[in-house]
Amino acid sequence: MPQTDVFPRLVTERLELRPVQPADATFILEGLSDERVTRYYAVHHDSPEAVQEQMQFYEDLLATGTGIWWAFTLKGEDRLIGACGFSALEAEHRKAEIGFWLLPDYWGKGYIPEAARAVISYGFEQLGLNRIEALVEGGNAASEKVLQKLGFTCEGCLREREVKQGHYIDLIYYSMLKREFTATRA
Repeated sequence: MPQTDVFPRLVTERLELRPVQPADATFILEGLSDERVTRYYAVHHDSPEAVQEQMQFYEDLLATGTGIWWAFTLKGEDRLIGACGFSALEAEHRKAEIGFWLLPDYWGKGYIPEAARAVISYGFEQLGLNRIEALVEGGNAASEKVLQKLGFTCEGCLREREVKQGHYIDLIYYSMLKREFTATRA
């Protein structure tokens, strides 16, 4: 796996984020095999063998320079509780797509907005991004609420854009521009 030490640990008031590592496969499986976590998520993995596809995804992001994901803990604790990061990073266009998920025991405590703020800040300030996008499956009000709280703008809904488990799903597009992020920091 490419060196993750080129990407820093990110620290917030309550969280510590560090790049996802191969040893995190058990944690990734715990989260991405939980139906509550993956109900509105693009992937679901039910076995250690299946989760290797996700681990390869993280490795490929680093190897190709198209993204980075961080796993995070509560400050001072070892237990990983969630993940947040970028994919679809296009250096030429200075944009990336943000994603996130959290173990259900930690829902409702503001951890995702806190982790996402650190990742967004890193994207704009260190990676030189101009635009961060987020795609939300229709019906995922919790993720929409997080993005709105963070200051993202809803750009629209692509109706019945994809098929998931034999059903059409809408995709709702959100974005934040660097100038909008900068304005909220002033």
